[in-house]
Amino acid sequence: MNITVVGAGRAGSSFAIALGHVGHQVRLIHHEELNNLGRPELVLLSVPDDAIRSMSEAIAPSDDYVVAHVAGSRGLGELGAHQRVGLMHPLAALPNAEIGAKRLRGALYSVSGDELIDAVVASLSGRAIRLSDDQRVAYHATASVAANHLVALMGHVQVLAESAGLSLEDFLALSQQALADVELLGVGGALTGPASRADMATIDAHLAAIPESQRSTYVAMANAAFELAEQRRLASYA
Repeated sequence: MNITVVGAGRAGSSFAIALGHVGHQVRLIHHEELNNLGRPELVLLSVPDDAIRSMSEAIAPSDDYVVAHVAGSRGLGELGAHQRVGLMHPLAALPNAEIGAKRLRGALYSVSGDELIDAVVASLSGRAIRLSDDQRVAYHATASVAANHLVALMGHVQVLAESAGLSLEDFLALSQQALADVELLGVGGALTGPASRADMATIDAHLAAIPESQRSTYVAMANAAFELAEQRRLASYA
């Protein structure tokens, strides 16, 4: 399939490499090169969410190709007057082109629109799910928490570790164990620590010991752990 990917950032470059590796003929262009699409069957917009509509409007409508985007929280309405439209958002972190390209193969994709999109996902050995417009933003919010907020939490861990004279690397194995426990036991079964046993004395000691700038984050996460512990307690009586 002839595919033109618009946008040479991390996502666009990841898609270009991944699609090329599975046999598609791929052209990767910058957004200012929309007058040089070639002869695509698919134009894949990998541009900032707020630019999707203006980019699609700059592309001449044609039945010869599908115009699609890769944004998780935006629907087909962003693609304006094009007759054939689609979207394919990968549930995968794409930190750079090389890692991203590997993760796109076999990923879960939120898809909508033209059947050609399903064929592209299948060519990547991906699994496609179709969401309603009401589901789409909540789905993307969940994806942001699962990836971006987890990285932000590791930033919190890094600051706390350095305040204790240690490093983030000293705690990564513990974090990996906790994630493995979630996969094995579920969030309730994996929860440990002072909040899980309502040990307020230890939590108060933690708050006194850590940098003041980090206390609000600690409290927010401790409150979330309290809620999980309470859900676990109630479930044990059910």
